[in-house]
Amino acid sequence: MRAKREITSALAERYRASGRLEKGRILDELCAVAGWHRKHAIRALSVDGASGSAVPRRRGRTYGASIRIALIVLWDASDRLCSKRLVAMIPFLLPALERHGRLKLSADERSKVLRVSAATIDRLLSDVKIAAAGGRRRRAGFSSAVRRQVPVRTFNDWGSPPPGYCEADLVAHGGMSVSGAFIQTLTMVDIATGWTECFPLVVREAALVVEALERAQNLFPWPVPGLDFDNDSAFMNDTVVSCRSHDVEVSRSRAYKKNDQAFVEQKNGAIVRRLVGYGRFEGLDAARSLARLFAAARLHINFFQPSFKPKEKHREGAKVIKRYLPPATPYERALVHPSLNDAFKRRLREIYRMLDPVALLAQMRDAQNELGKRVDQRAGKPAMTIAPVQSDLAAFARELGDGWKEGEQRGIHRRRHVRRKPVPRRPSMLDPYIPIIEEWLAAAPHLSAVDLLSRLEAHAPGRFSGHQRRTVQRLVKNWRSKAARQLISSTEITLSVQPTCLSI
Repeated sequence: MRAKREITSALAERYRASGRLEKGRILDELCAVAGWHRKHAIRALSVDGASGSAVPRRRGRTYGASIRIALIVLWDASDRLCSKRLVAMIPFLLPALERHGRLKLSADERSKVLRVSAATIDRLLSDVKIAAAGGRRRRAGFSSAVRRQVPVRTFNDWGSPPPGYCEADLVAHGGMSVSGAFIQTLTMVDIATGWTECFPLVVREAALVVEALERAQNLFPWPVPGLDFDNDSAFMNDTVVSCRSHDVEVSRSRAYKKNDQAFVEQKNGAIVRRLVGYGRFEGLDAARSLARLFAAARLHINFFQPSFKPKEKHREGAKVIKRYLPPATPYERALVHPSLNDAFKRRLREIYRMLDPVALLAQMRDAQNELGKRVDQRAGKPAMTIAPVQSDLAAFARELGDGWKEGEQRGIHRRRHVRRKPVPRRPSMLDPYIPIIEEWLAAAPHLSAVDLLSRLEAHAPGRFSGHQRRTVQRLVKNWRSKAARQLISSTEITLSVQPTCLSI
């Protein structure tokens, strides 16, 4: 070690006084003799023998204040382009500014401006750009720090989980506009069985999401050990992610990868949109009506509505072949699942024996009619006429098989467009010539559209061309149809008015 220090001290003075090539040769010799890394040798040779500290590198400033001012003028004159586009524009913009006396530079300053790089422009104009933007600088959202704490789960990572591992998502009921506060529906789907629970949230807030998740823990027939969210800030925050402290495993999908949450995305359309529609709902009263609808729908869907579940999927070249298990309800899948104990299955059988699907359907229709009265209609549109609520369950059951005959229109459905005014007819350039064409056809009914168009070209030179052939054909067709109807009606009148022959 002492010999290495002696060699270093002997070479240090010569190293600091040498040029670039000589320094490289000294470093090669020292690394070969001492076995050091090249960076360690550079640090050892850069130490000042008198002070014992590293000699700082003194590098002068290449671009001074005058260059920075010139770059500011060029950046502003380019309509504040980005640095990469500005670098390509400087050779054309700088001569134009100098020609009109907008910018005066010396020869040295001009050469520096022309060889400046995009990174240097960003460095010199960083504070200028922030001030031009109103003092605001784009920052990463708060949820990004929380998002990094949550592990990512893709659609391939699920495998065959036991009941209780769910996907959750929000469905917005904002109608034609997403401004202001409106109701959101939190949808939770069990991966193994397809059991679905929906909860209305008055506003999009993390505290209400946690409250809905706690309510889901009580409504699900089995415990919920895992939840998978998307990257929405309503989920990716300290309030919701803290569910991990309650023995709930939290994961998230990849950004902009909807297929990672394919189970809940399918239910958003097949259940929530099908039941609620696309209208705008606001306020506590609409949230109560939604809660009534989802309370009846959860039992009707989970116990009586079968759904498909994929069995396998494989690719043969460009063709993807999917095979599905026989359709089954979430209730049936839960009864045959080996991971559920008998207590949960016994409780499900008890609930199933007490359910009446027609009564549940009547409650759903009642809630849908109530929602139809509360849905926010477009400005200037008349309110939808909603069928009266059937208070008698027997009458509702009798009309179940006949509703389709009248074209049942529920309150949440989009109203069918009925045109009240006739379709306006645009004026045609043939309108002034229709009497002339009819005279020609009356004199010679065998004339074709081509013949009529040639006569029109001779009658009004420069006004007609072959582009009006189809229009003339339609006119001829309408005239012949009208003439045929007149001929038939005149023949019928003639036959009915024939004189009777009297015998003498």
